[in-house]
Amino acid sequence: METLEAIYSRRAVKHFDPDHTLTAEEERTLLEATIQSPTSFNIQHWRFVVIRDPKLRQKIRTEFGNDQAQMTDASLLILMTADVKAWQKEPERYWKNAPKEVSDLLVGWMGPFHEGREDLQRDEAQRSIGMALQTLMLAARDMGYDSCPMIGFDLDAVAQLVNLPDDYVIGPMVAVGKKVKDSWPKPGQLPLEELVVEDSF
Repeated sequence: METLEAIYSRRAVKHFDPDHTLTAEEERTLLEATIQSPTSFNIQHWRFVVIRDPKLRQKIRTEFGNDQAQMTDASLLILMTADVKAWQKEPERYWKNAPKEVSDLLVGWMGPFHEGREDLQRDEAQRSIGMALQTLMLAARDMGYDSCPMIGFDLDAVAQLVNLPDDYVIGPMVAVGKKVKDSWPKPGQLPLEELVVEDSF
C-alpha cells in the first residue's frame, strides 16, 4: 500500500474479529516499523505494553475501559507508555552507531537540555508516544490491518494494573486487528484555510 493511501484509509475501527490473531512475525514487523519513529535526541522513550492476558484485557474493558469491545476483540492491545527519564539512562547507547564526535556532542547536550525541566521531559515523552502511535497505525494499515487509538479508560487504574514505573507516563492504548465492520464515513476535515497560518497568527 502506498503511504498516502494508508494515511487516507486509516480509520478508528471499533469492531474486530475476536478469532483472528497476528502471527509472531507480523507482530514483530509492526513493532519494528513503529520504532523507526523519530524522537528528540534519538532517546526512544517509548515502552510498548502488549496486553496479552485475556483476563486482564477483560478487566480493563469492563472495569476501567467503558466497555469498549475492541479492548478484548482486537488481535493486539498495546498500551503506549514512555520513560520520562530515558535521557538519563545510558544515553550513549542512543548514539552507538554515530561517529564519535557526533555521539559525544549530542550525548553531552542531552543532560543540560533536560536537567531541571520536568515539564519539557514529560512533553518530550508524550510527543514520542504520539509519533510512535501514528507510525504504528499507518504500518498496521499498510499490512492490511486496522486500528483504534483509545484514551477512554481510567489511566491511573490501568497504570496500577501494569505496574507502570514511577518515572513513566501513560499514553493511549491502540487496538490492532482485522475489522469485521466498516467505520462510518469520515465526519469531515476542516478546510486548510482554517488550519494553516503563514509566518504569524
